[in-house]
Amino acid sequence: MSSRGRESQSHPYGSSVGQLIDQFATLPGIGRKSAERLAHYILSIPEPKARLLADAILAVKQSVRPCSVCYNLTENEVCSICSDPRRDKKLVCVVEQPRDVVSLEATSSFQGVYHVLQGRISPLEGVGPENLTIDALVRRVRQEGVTEIIMATNPTLEGDGTALYISNLLENENVEITRLARGIASGSVLEFANKEMLSDALQGRQRF
Repeated sequence: MSSRGRESQSHPYGSSVGQLIDQFATLPGIGRKSAERLAHYILSIPEPKARLLADAILAVKQSVRPCSVCYNLTENEVCSICSDPRRDKKLVCVVEQPRDVVSLEATSSFQGVYHVLQGRISPLEGVGPENLTIDALVRRVRQEGVTEIIMATNPTLEGDGTALYISNLLENENVEITRLARGIASGSVLEFANKEMLSDALQGRQRF
């Protein structure tokens, strides 16, 4: 039996509580103590409230999917940004994850559309270009008359490498490639940047 299994079975409240703690502990940023606090919270609330939480988790997993155009998360075939006629479809901002779209949208500084790569090239983690939505991005550039690509991958070694790989792929296409200005500190991630920093970075973007 695994160590996790032994922990679950030996919990004073029973194996079901141990299993719940184990599952909470797999969440990002949640250590064992935080997982125990969450489990105790679940134990303390009425059953109808616990069911609402469980139903919300299931509903998200069953209804949310990648947008067929940009790969942002949505409950529809095409996300609300791609389907908005006020958006400039010829201006595409390339990001790593859907949460980066949320961060950039909070600035209210960008009126184009997005393309979510669903990660970044990282050979050490076994992630190559074929594991991302790079081919779909190239098709968008060729088929939709995109005039500018803003590289908004995270300013990390892997993020910059991914941006460079994409720029090389598109160097013979009739599209301008820019990147976010370095108002964002190298080594940080978009998710934790404040609105002002992101807004300045968008406004001060430069040729890649």
